[in-house]
Amino acid sequence: MGLLDKLSGWLGLRKKEVNVLCLGLDNSGKTTIINQLKPSNTQAQEIVPTIGFNIEKFKSSSLSFTVFDMSGQSRYRNLWEHYYKESHAIIFVIDSGDKLRMVVAKEELDTLLNHEDIRSKKMPVLFFANKMDLRDAVSSVKVSQMLSLENIKEKPWHICASNAIKGEGLQEGLDWLQEQIAQSYQNNEHVND
Repeated sequence: MGLLDKLSGWLGLRKKEVNVLCLGLDNSGKTTIINQLKPSNTQAQEIVPTIGFNIEKFKSSSLSFTVFDMSGQSRYRNLWEHYYKESHAIIFVIDSGDKLRMVVAKEELDTLLNHEDIRSKKMPVLFFANKMDLRDAVSSVKVSQMLSLENIKEKPWHICASNAIKGEGLQEGLDWLQEQIAQSYQNNEHVND
């Protein structure tokens, strides 16, 4: 069973549609993370860079996921905003070994969080400080400091150290994201009662 199947089972919600954006700079490991989240019998053996975007759908008895794996190449980043309005959560992936482009990642994150379709939403943001297996990778605490995550006050957020190739750290992140989505649905259903 894939991690997203487990996630949907834990939620125990009536049939819900959950749209998750997976964002970050190119070569940060987004597609590898998405591949690890898929049921094992549908995982790709070889990962190639995403051009434009890929859409992955996962279903369970109670939940339907649509994950938008968006290219992080600079010429495609303007596509991200077309998917903000319909999103329920964001996974932002950072290459912990690429200190030179951490500033660019921070700029893209700031632009994302200040976009009118994101700014007013309480959607959870899960950060994966990926590629922790690299010798020169910085810790998730240092990544958090470099991206000034402590300044995110209006959204729930969490950062996990990860190694997407081995799947390390992904479960912790998904546990947190599942809890946030469940709380969001409970709060919305309570308001509608």
